[in-house]
Amino acid sequence: MKISETSIPGLLVIEPHVISDLRGYFFESWQEERYQSAGIEAKFIQDNESKSVQGVIRGLHYQLAPWGQAKLVRVVHGRVYDVAVDLRTGSPTFGKWYGLELDDISKRQLFIPEGFAHGFSVLSETAVFSYKCDNSYNREAERSINIIDPALDINWMLNEIVPIVSEKDKNAPLFSEAEMNFKFNR
Repeated sequence: MKISETSIPGLLVIEPHVISDLRGYFFESWQEERYQSAGIEAKFIQDNESKSVQGVIRGLHYQLAPWGQAKLVRVVHGRVYDVAVDLRTGSPTFGKWYGLELDDISKRQLFIPEGFAHGFSVLSETAVFSYKCDNSYNREAERSINIIDPALDINWMLNEIVPIVSEKDKNAPLFSEAEMNFKFNR
């Protein structure tokens, strides 16, 4: 397993060791001791999975503290462009975003600590997206940021594909208007 730090503190790219042969492949998508030794201290309590069609953008979602969630995200089938936005007041990268492609071939994962908004766009015909969370869903704490906020200027990598976005996500506030209560701790 190879872990790389991104340009945003705490946001980590994980490249698991995948064993492939003519039968298929095998890899450990989560092994608590190994991930903890790499600095990922989250105690995951819930797994979520979604299936989406090409052009779907889900996000940018988060939950206010103390219900914030650290996430370990990956693609089970297909290909997505995954994005995390730093919402931690005092962070040197507050308001900055990081994006990378995740797919079912590389098995690459992204660890997103608490204090980030998260979203993804589907680049393949369909995609099955899976993620671990270290806190339960809390409807009252749920928040989102508009995916087309010009201040963030996120390129969702859809090129000429018309995005498919939920009404809730279309009506989300801009970054400058969003409620957030995270502090940077480093």
